[in-house]
Amino acid sequence: MKNFKKRNGSILAYTLIIITIVSIFLTASLKVVVSNMQFGINRESKEESLQVAEAGVYFYRWYLAHKVAGLTKKQIRQFWASGTAYGVDSVYEDDFNGIGTYQIRVIAPIANSTIVMTEVTGWTYKNPGLKRIVKVRFRQPAWSEYVVLCDSDIRFGADTNVIGLIHSNRGVRFDAVAHNIVSSSVATYNDPDHGGSDEFGVHTHNAPTDPLPPNAVPARTDVFMAGREFPVPEKDFDSILADIADMKSEAGCSNVGSYCSGNSNGAIISTHGIYFNNANHGRHIILQTDGTMRVSRVTSMSNNEVNNQSVYITYNIPNEGVIFVEDDVWVEGAINNNRVTVVAADLTGAASNKNIYLKKDLTYTNYDGSDIIGLVAQNDVEVTKESESDLDIDGVLLATTGRVGREQYNNVKDSITIYGAIVTKQRYGFAYVHSNGTFAEGYINRDIIFDNNLLYYPPPYFPTGTDYAIDSWEEL
Repeated sequence: MKNFKKRNGSILAYTLIIITIVSIFLTASLKVVVSNMQFGINRESKEESLQVAEAGVYFYRWYLAHKVAGLTKKQIRQFWASGTAYGVDSVYEDDFNGIGTYQIRVIAPIANSTIVMTEVTGWTYKNPGLKRIVKVRFRQPAWSEYVVLCDSDIRFGADTNVIGLIHSNRGVRFDAVAHNIVSSSVATYNDPDHGGSDEFGVHTHNAPTDPLPPNAVPARTDVFMAGREFPVPEKDFDSILADIADMKSEAGCSNVGSYCSGNSNGAIISTHGIYFNNANHGRHIILQTDGTMRVSRVTSMSNNEVNNQSVYITYNIPNEGVIFVEDDVWVEGAINNNRVTVVAADLTGAASNKNIYLKKDLTYTNYDGSDIIGLVAQNDVEVTKESESDLDIDGVLLATTGRVGREQYNNVKDSITIYGAIVTKQRYGFAYVHSNGTFAEGYINRDIIFDNNLLYYPPPYFPTGTDYAIDSWEEL
């Protein structure tokens, strides 16, 4: 009887142990199952929250497209300053298809910047505690983002060093080394520098010379290190005239189609710039690192050089503004913590298109984007006959109807370095060659280096596209 009771007690103990083990196992398994289910639910909610945030990003891109399309630089500037833009002064919040909500916070662009920083937070109604945050930078494409932008056939010789994007609305012959993409708006063209059949829109004569269409386009990474693209859409040079009219108005002469007399020195000083009238032959402007500029009237000139001028008058450089001269301009000097655009144009139709002349260095003190110069000529941006043998020009050079370059003066100079960008209606050039392609005159060495700051901070009132595109995207 005792043995029977002992066996019954042992069985009961074993049973309890087994039940306990099974309970522990089942509890653990249940926790794993519940945890996996919760993980799956959370993962689904987090993915949906990200989709809601993305919807907010694309909504804001659509919103900007409808708000700023077709506006001038001045009008876009007023839009951001008005305080009415969604997300700027207060968070903008909206529903997304009944799934969840997104909130949009926006940092408006500083004066003349092309970028808008946006932070979008998204979450679902079924799990509002799981939020996803996306930070997006929108950017307007600027004409200054090309190191060379041209509306005509263009050629780069073997002694030209170019760093940056290159585009022409016509053909490009490139015999140097391109460190970035070279593009053209034509598939083929007849190179005016020699006879023969049509060639590729972007081609080289560096040995071995490119084959002719319709053969396949070789890679030629020894010349086109980042590749070449053609045909691509054109850039509309005619649209620049509207930007120049806007610059004149901002400088202080609101009657764009007429001359403004100004004060006794022919000047109007406004909030966003300075206007100078068309007295004598134009103005000689010397920019200075103390934030001022010396301006004189050019009373006589020959061969694009200043012969005589009036006494200089000192003005403050209009930071983030424009210096508009309704005549020719000779400009030189240096700046320190200034962003300014200098314009030479006569918009009355009563005189010839105006030029900007470069003889001496025009440079920055800082190369972090705090110094930016834009030179906008209605006709040419011209390097003069007596220009310095080693010439340094910092800034964006824009020739609206003419070209950026140098005439044939039958003299030889050492080197010209442009740190910034060139925008030219006609073919640019600072040197000339003989019929056999060997150097003849002008600058022996020519360096054109793109200023990366121009992507986000073009010169004040400089031409840009109006559409904002997504430039960068990251999840926080």
